[in-house]
Amino acid sequence: MSIYDKRDPRFRGLIHPNAQLRQIGAGFEWTEGPVWFPAAQMLLFSDIPAHRMMRWTAQTGCSIFREDSGYSNGNTRDGQGRLVTCHHGLRAVTRTEHDGTLTTLANQGAGQRLNSPNDVVVSRDGSIWFTDPTYGIMSDLEGYKATPEQPGSYVWRIPAEGGAAQPVITDFTQPNGLCFSPDERLLYVAESGSSHDAAIPPVIRAYEMTAEGPANGRDFATVDAGLPDGIRCDAQGNIWSSAADGVHVFAPDGTLLGKILVPQVVSNLCFGGPRGNRLFITATTGLYTIAVNASAAQP
Repeated sequence: MSIYDKRDPRFRGLIHPNAQLRQIGAGFEWTEGPVWFPAAQMLLFSDIPAHRMMRWTAQTGCSIFREDSGYSNGNTRDGQGRLVTCHHGLRAVTRTEHDGTLTTLANQGAGQRLNSPNDVVVSRDGSIWFTDPTYGIMSDLEGYKATPEQPGSYVWRIPAEGGAAQPVITDFTQPNGLCFSPDERLLYVAESGSSHDAAIPPVIRAYEMTAEGPANGRDFATVDAGLPDGIRCDAQGNIWSSAADGVHVFAPDGTLLGKILVPQVVSNLCFGGPRGNRLFITATTGLYTIAVNASAAQP
């Protein structure tokens, strides 16, 4: 059976027909937050319920990168090559410095503890954007059960120069993955509220970036299997989204181009590898990879 579900002729330009989907890691509890570090030729990702972060390299396979991870979830890399991480357990966003020490970038907003930071992206100006749904405080599985202190689940921004995080989008039920278009004129955010309320549509929303912040939000695309979790934008402006049946690829106009079918529910993905054209996929208990004809919008 083919691993591809082709919906639009443009999809053929983004895949290699003979490429194989390979499982390169197994036996985890719930994988999330993949991020590629070119300098080390290394992938880092979270195993949330196991309370640890993992490392993968082509030479050594999977190994433990960090124990007692604070129930880490989403990860990204900043402009100086430092790891930026969202933690359910710490209810914080941190940065791992080059000497290995952790700097807390945000753990509250408007004087109240954050919910459970989920996913994160760094813009070219150095500001840090993250989502803060309540998944990590709903139970003790992926964090510590607690009553939310924030009035809602927001998208937040930490200024490039540092300082207090500010809410920039406040009309989501459960904001999840997020990414910028290549020119950073658009911010895409996944709505995953259907995980607990079937009335919430499983959509990716697009916001215009203005001098005052994100504006004019609109539904960009709907995921037709499960819900959107982690999302990434490639250099051509296509959106690659996690879904229940694999990775869905949407054109900049919102058209579903096709799917890469994965045997487990996909949580997140990123581009990486020596040439930047390999897709790494975190999916339930496994880690997968496949060669594609695309690369990250912000390598």
